[in-house]
Amino acid sequence: MDTDFLIIGGGVAGIAAGAALCALGRVTLWEAEEAFGYHASGRSAALFEESYGLQPVVALNRASRAAHEAGGWLSPRGFLIVARDSEAGVFEADLKKMSLSRIDPAEARAMLPILSEDVTRAAYHEGARDIDTDALLQAGLRAIRSAGATETGRRLTALERVTGGWRAQAGDAEITARAVIIAAGPWADGVAALAGAAPLGLTPLRRSMARIAAPGGHDVRSWPMVMGAGEGWYAKPDAGALIVSPAEEAPSLPMDAFADDMTLAEGLDRYQAHVTEPVTRPLSTWAGLRTFTPDRCLAIGRADLPDLWWFAGQGGYGFQTAPAAAGLLADLVAGRTPELDAAMVKALDPGRFA
Repeated sequence: MDTDFLIIGGGVAGIAAGAALCALGRVTLWEAEEAFGYHASGRSAALFEESYGLQPVVALNRASRAAHEAGGWLSPRGFLIVARDSEAGVFEADLKKMSLSRIDPAEARAMLPILSEDVTRAAYHEGARDIDTDALLQAGLRAIRSAGATETGRRLTALERVTGGWRAQAGDAEITARAVIIAAGPWADGVAALAGAAPLGLTPLRRSMARIAAPGGHDVRSWPMVMGAGEGWYAKPDAGALIVSPAEEAPSLPMDAFADDMTLAEGLDRYQAHVTEPVTRPLSTWAGLRTFTPDRCLAIGRADLPDLWWFAGQGGYGFQTAPAAAGLLADLVAGRTPELDAAMVKALDPGRFA
């Protein structure tokens, strides 16, 4: 075999998986694009918020914090949810779901001075952190290169079972591997189809973003990330400007996503209803695909064919879950008892969709 582990997909999922598997053998990472982290991983809001997601996701978030801190990838940000009177019911549901602390709207305006007086409810979590996504990806790539190879421009065209493993082709490139890890984001079900494996039923969902100038000339660097009740929109400081998203979840084919102008306009209008400063013309716009399994939890574990593994369905949780999720994958591949609670391991097992 040319390599022990061939990982298909060079976003945060594939890079984290490769870094975790290095101790078990030679790793080869194939990315279809000409750069790593090109799609969703390069378009993330990059927030670490432990309470964001369903219970198995939250378990991965919490198990990942120590590794994020040790890597030096976290920096202070804070997470604020705001609502008007008409959004009271959704706001209360958010508080219950995310275990946030209610604060006085005046406190929220002290943190975010552009908040409108129409904002009558607020909750805050000081422990939310920015993630240095590039530093995390580069650390993973260095780890893989120390025990194998990373290759871009490798768009998979064939994947077939051979004695003792798999043969993969990408154009005129060919490699044999003892095991294959499917970490291809919105293309993951397509990779499984090439192998003859059952799909998970993944759904890529588009999310659009706009970058606007700092509202009213404010220094936004210390502002928290702010989200409207029910995740109807969010805004976050970004290099002296503000990124604003309508937080939509529009089904999409696997593709190089782009922002939908009408959806973006509607989201900016929802944001505008909560702030005093008028929205300016976007400096730039973009979109990414957040790919979910049918139950919106990750799929980590064996596929229905030998030596084929799923590491997919990261949704909007790829960066914050990366260390623990990849650690779980390595434990399963190595046949070790996972550090994660057994109930959570079961909840993440791809076999739940069989």
